[in-house]
Amino acid sequence: MSEVKRFEYNWAGRPLVIEIGEVAKQASGACLVKYGDSTVLSAAVSNNVASTADFFPLMVLYQEKLYAAGKIPGGFLRREGRASEHETLVSRLIDRPIRPLFADGFRNEVQVINTVLSSDPDCSTAMAAMIGSSIALMISDIPFEGPIAGVVVGKVNGELIINPTPEQLEVSDINLTVAGTHKAINMVEAGARFVSEDDMWEALKFGHAEIQKLCEFQEEIVKECGKEKYQVQLFHVDPEIEAAVKAYAEEKLIKAIRIEDKLERYQAIDEVNAETLAHFDEKNFIKEVEGIKVLDTEAKAEYLKHVQYTLDEILHGEVRRMIAVDKIRPDGRKVDEIRPLSSRVDVLPRVHGSALFTRGQTQSLGTVTLGSLNDNQIIDGLGNEENKRFMLHYNFPQFSVGETGRYGAPGRREIGHGALGERALSYVIPSEEEFPYTIRVVSEILESNGSSSQATICSGTLALMAAGVPIKAPVAGIAMGLIMTDDDHYTVLTDIQGMEDHLGDMDFKVAGTREGITALQMDIKVRGITYQILKEALEQAKRGRMQILDHMATTISEVRPELSKYAPKVVTARINPDKIKDIIGAGGKTINATIEKFDNVKIDLEQDGKLFVMHSDMNTAKACLQYILDSVREAEVGAIYTGTVTRIEKYGVFVKLWEGCEGLCHISKLAMDRVEKPEDVVSLNDEIIVKCINVSDKGIDLSRKDALKDAQKRFQNKEAE
Repeated sequence: MSEVKRFEYNWAGRPLVIEIGEVAKQASGACLVKYGDSTVLSAAVSNNVASTADFFPLMVLYQEKLYAAGKIPGGFLRREGRASEHETLVSRLIDRPIRPLFADGFRNEVQVINTVLSSDPDCSTAMAAMIGSSIALMISDIPFEGPIAGVVVGKVNGELIINPTPEQLEVSDINLTVAGTHKAINMVEAGARFVSEDDMWEALKFGHAEIQKLCEFQEEIVKECGKEKYQVQLFHVDPEIEAAVKAYAEEKLIKAIRIEDKLERYQAIDEVNAETLAHFDEKNFIKEVEGIKVLDTEAKAEYLKHVQYTLDEILHGEVRRMIAVDKIRPDGRKVDEIRPLSSRVDVLPRVHGSALFTRGQTQSLGTVTLGSLNDNQIIDGLGNEENKRFMLHYNFPQFSVGETGRYGAPGRREIGHGALGERALSYVIPSEEEFPYTIRVVSEILESNGSSSQATICSGTLALMAAGVPIKAPVAGIAMGLIMTDDDHYTVLTDIQGMEDHLGDMDFKVAGTREGITALQMDIKVRGITYQILKEALEQAKRGRMQILDHMATTISEVRPELSKYAPKVVTARINPDKIKDIIGAGGKTINATIEKFDNVKIDLEQDGKLFVMHSDMNTAKACLQYILDSVREAEVGAIYTGTVTRIEKYGVFVKLWEGCEGLCHISKLAMDRVEKPEDVVSLNDEIIVKCINVSDKGIDLSRKDALKDAQKRFQNKEAE
């Protein structure tokens, strides 16, 4: 049995235990992370031979096993299947701070696998997996230049806290996940309840202080358990090839880069690249095989790889130089200038709400669909089953960038961008009590040149307002970029386009209202950024956000007071929960009959007695609601009702109080004076006031005489006043 090394840390008042040496010993590095009762196995492996790919093949996976929460998977196979959206988002969350900490030119395949073995709702398995991923890489022989750590920051009653519980997050003004190294922050993911830039900045610093402690904790583990890192041959371009390519193509490529239109610019760049590759393709590579001279295809491919890499470096270097030195962006804008904006609503005639938002060459078509509360999304994971009544879905077809490509289920990018948009808008969505609908927003990206997720937030806001959804305030989003030449020289960019995102050092997305921030997301390609850069980016983003909100207000300034005529109409009421069985009836017979009677209305009943009736016609919905309420309504002793005489007998009259409810007014209770015959006082179908004087198994006893006496008393009291 291998020796188990155990390391302990007090993490936000809960024990964090790292165990190394017992499990997954054939992995390059592995550890068992125990945070409270949450347990995660983190394992890292790599290929010691460099990949031939022109990118770093890193895969980070976070997977939840339902046995961790004592659950059996649903479905026919009764086993875990494709990764859930939550698993995908956590995988991205861990990948983003890790990726920048591998050397440029490193091409060895690396996999980091996190498996949730036990789940404690109060101790985040995602954060346990993040620190486990870092430790697994640090103690392995993989040349990872960490450590990194991540924490969740909340703000409850004005106080910042680390790793809040689910209950604390429910009332928290901030839900911030921040990751980084000992020196700097390198990843941010946040939602916030209209928090100011200064408050968010303070939360970021607060989180980083804890990250620094976690990094120091990891360094102690590495001293005792770490392996020597293996040596890798990083890819470097041949200096002679580099010089030859620059001499041939640099001037042409720089000229192409300065074209302002995206498609024209990319076409010109592609033409220069193709011309250059064709020129250097003419070089002959000959080798002898058994005395016969043949073309050395491998050597030629390697040579052209160096040519292409040099072309990419020229592009990368010139764009960055233009921005950092000349303060000129590829499309000619100033560093803090937003691309031209345009938008309109009611783009689609039959949907419940629609809007088209265009920023430069990025365009999002936002649509809103309203449904009953039964249309909500059921989330089944390690925690309790949840119902989500607001959802935002993001679609990115390849034609939006003028390319062909894969079509199918949404990938990590679509899921991630959709989650960001959903988080940004969730804080302005009205409560179920205010607006009893399930709300689905869909963003179709029709054209893309950067910041499509932020265009989604803008189109989604406009579509919600056009649909008549009473949102608390409009939300706009903007993406900030960064070009760093060294620690002291940098340029923050407002509203980055695709090339600036690809070639820059930061993608910092900020969404919010005029009042404050609702969502943040930051990814960087450098080791980290300073607090000063963060603060400057937040302030610059605020100015841009206000400009976009001003534009959106010219398109639609207020939420429409009425829903689309094509949207379903909902009326609500609350009934005695004991009456639910009466509304449903045996085997659903009663409720099905009601649905058929009122043109296939939708009826939602909750266990606490909340009743929702939905139909495209408001009058039909109201009529159905009243019919249901009448069916379970009970007469109250002492209450005064206006009813209709439905039957006259010698001993009295029967009075319908409402549909399905009838009582008897005895002849002795018909009038103040003695009555010989009921017909002397009332006629069939007369409306009369009656007072309920008794309710029993035999029926309801009514009195017109008592109702008249009460009316007389009220009149006399009023006269006396």
